[in-house]
Parts: sequence; structure tokens; C-alpha cells
Amino acid sequence: MTITKTIEGKTFDEERALYHLMNTRVERCTFAGPADGESALKEPREVEVADCHFSLRYPLWHAKGFSLSSSVLDGGTRAPIWYASEGMIDGCTIEGVKCLRECGSIQVQNCRITSPEFGWKCRGLALRDNVITSEYFLLDSSGIEIENLELHGKYSFQYTNGVHISHSNLDTKDAFWHSCGVTVEDSIVRGEYLGWFSQNLTLIRCHIIGTQPLCYCENLRLIDCTMEGTDLSFEYSNVHATVNGRIESVRSPRSGVIEADEIGEILHDADVMESKCEIKIRS
Repeated sequence: MTITKTIEGKTFDEERALYHLMNTRVERCTFAGPADGESALKEPREVEVADCHFSLRYPLWHAKGFSLSSSVLDGGTRAPIWYASEGMIDGCTIEGVKCLRECGSIQVQNCRITSPEFGWKCRGLALRDNVITSEYFLLDSSGIEIENLELHGKYSFQYTNGVHISHSNLDTKDAFWHSCGVTVEDSIVRGEYLGWFSQNLTLIRCHIIGTQPLCYCENLRLIDCTMEGTDLSFEYSNVHATVNGRIESVRSPRSGVIEADEIGEILHDADVMESKCEIKIRS
């Protein structure tokens, strides 16, 4: 990135105040005021934004080649970053709803984010060391790398494709529904109805908490996981699972192998699909 100009310590409230800004550093500026203008930094190219405060709608749309650091995007910044690419977001507080929509090749790190519908229809995101509260997190996104995420919010990762998650704490509900090609390693996954209708979901050394997990799955794999409060697990799933410790109950797994130290109940009540899964209880 080549920076040839700096804008510092100013306040902007006009519509498209810095439209199509190029090769510029914007530092310690405020985007707020009575004009209540939208789209302050629309269509920027090769810009650095640092230590700024945004309170107006749609501040960074169609950005290409940008960095946003140590800045605040408060609740007034509805849909703050859409259709952007090749960006870095570092050390920011983001409170605007619907942040990141149809974006590509964006890194997000060291941020605290409260944004319902964060990250829809994105590709090539890398998230590291973030705390995020969001419902419908990353809906229909693909090519996602996540490390050390603390997530709060239901309906996460639905319809995602090609996601890798490690060393994270996911407090969610109905996560990974209809996902494809997701791997979660060394993480805590808390919340009921985990992973229904997923394909090629793999959980490695994870602690899984919550009722009725992992039903109607295809090619589901659990490797050295632990499970807590997981009654009615694996219904009509094709599953290969090695679980350390107890599974509360298993209901009508369709095929594969489930191995655990203890299973409270194995249920086959009113099956509508044939259940050929092999269940092994370690002695």
C-alpha cells in the first residue's frame, strides 16, 4: 500500500464526504454530525483508517485495499462494511448491525464486535483473537479460517462451506445447520441442536454441550471428543465417532461406528430409517 496523503483530526458529516479516496491515511477523524450523511468512505482504494470514530451509516462500502485499526464503529453505523475486499480490521470496536456483507479476503483480528447478521455471503475471511456477539453469524459464507474466537449468538455458521475453527469457545444454538466441509478443533461448542443436516462436519478434541446434537448428518466425524448433556444424539446420521467419557443418550444413528466409555441409553423408538450403526462401549 502506497500512502501519499494524510487527513488528520477532522470531523465529517456530509454525504460521501471522502468518496473514492485513494492512497490516503485517515487518522483521528470523527464521522458524525447534523448533516447525517451516509457512505463517508465509499469506493476507497488503498487507504489506512486509524483511531477514528464512525457514527453514520454505510461508512466503508466497495473498499478495496484498506486497513481499519483502533477505531470505533458505533451503533449508528448500520451495515458498515459491504462489498469490500483485500482488507485488514485490527483492534476495533464494532457495534453496527450487518457488518461485512459479500466481502472477500478480509482479516479481522483483536476486535470486539456486536453485530447481528455479521459476515453474510463472504469468502476468504480470516478471524483471529476476536470476541463476537451475532445472530446468524457467517450465513452462507465460504473459505473461512477462525482461531481463538469467543462467539455468543444463535444460528451461527448455517450454510457455510469450507470452514476451519480452532481453539475457540462457541456459545450458540442451531450451529452449522446445512454446512459443508467444516472442521472444528480443540474448541468448546455449547448449544442445542448442533450441526443438523450438515455434510462432512468434523470435530476433533472438542467438548460438545447441549441437547439433541448432530442429527441427520452425512459423513459426520468426531475424534477424541467429550460430550455433556447430549441426549438424543446422532439421530439418523452417518457417523464415525470416538467419544471419551459418557454420552447421555443415542437415538437411531443411521450408519457408521460410535465408540464411547459409557452411553446412558440407546434408543430405537419408532424408527423411520434403517439403523445399522455399530455402537461400541469400552469395557
